[in-house]
Amino acid sequence: MCLAVPVAIEALIDDQTARVNLGGIKKNINIALIDDPQVGDYVILHVGVALKKLDQEEAERTLALFGELQAQEEEQ
Repeated sequence: MCLAVPVAIEALIDDQTARVNLGGIKKNINIALIDDPQVGDYVILHVGVALKKLDQEEAERTLALFGELQAQEEEQ
């Protein structure tokens, strides 16, 4: 199973690299496929590559669902 997750760009390193915060872990990702990436943009991340920009509301909703799943796992 493959999983892509929404992440926000925290810093632009160069034309093809950005830094994101992935659950508390700072990670450099490839942004070569993204048109005009900006700090604050949400992108869909899959195996270290940003696939496309994502609407902020949709990204936050998805992240909230991941948070609910994690909370349920911790309860069990």
